Amino acid sequence: MRILALDSSGLVASVAVVRADGSEEELIAEYTVNYKKTHSQTLLPMLDEVVRMTELDLETIDAVAVAAGPGSFTGLRIGSATAKGLALALHKPVIAVPTLEGLAYNLCGTESIVCPIMDARRGQVYTGIYEFHGDELAVIEGQMAVSIEELGQKLMSCHRRIIFLGDGVPVFREALTERILAGKDVAFAPCHMNRQRAASVAALGIRYYQSGRTETAAQHRPEYLRISQAERERKEREQKARELAQTEQAFRSCGQP
Repeated sequence: MRILALDSSGLVASVAVVRADGSEEELIAEYTVNYKKTHSQTLLPMLDEVVRMTELDLETIDAVAVAAGPGSFTGLRIGSATAKGLALALHKPVIAVPTLEGLAYNLCGTESIVCPIMDARRGQVYTGIYEFHGDELAVIEGQMAVSIEELGQKLMSCHRRIIFLGDGVPVFREALTERILAGKDVAFAPCHMNRQRAASVAALGIRYYQSGRTETAAQHRPEYLRISQAERERKEREQKARELAQTEQAFRSCGQP
């Protein structure tokens, strides 16, 4: 079995190919870039390079795994559109791997509580709370968008070390260690494990594929968890327009005999 995986859900762009033969798994290639270029500039050239360097015949892959959200709205759309296009052209299924589960799988096998955090702006994080039973990922709290303080309240009941990772760490590290979880056993993943990796999406995708968690290209949709800033601002403008229209109507009604 071969799984091609894509992750453009955050600041990192990543492409990987993982092969599975029975209980043996092998990372064939991984190309990851954490730089200021946009995913529209990087993802397809990275995919082309992985295919060229590994002499991969895309017809031989079994499925396309993609980090399906939450995360950057633009990044998710780019990753999902690429996955859908590949799956449609190759007649292969899509494996939608929740972004936070893919991130947590970077730390597969740890005995600590794993808490990936992605900066969702406005004082919130995209997060989830996980643990491992051997190499199996177990969900304690599923994906959510919450304030960092609310996340801290959820973690106060944990009596094991908590390992944080993700692009929310630089933003909230000081608040977590000095205020929100002061006195708790807290650690942070090292640099080679603390951001999205398509290899983890692929490895987790293998397990989802084997359990039948696949979908067609037509069925696949990113999971945003909350509406985008543009959509939120549009709704606020519409609400203000409705309120203004109601006020004007009320004044007109008052002026009528």
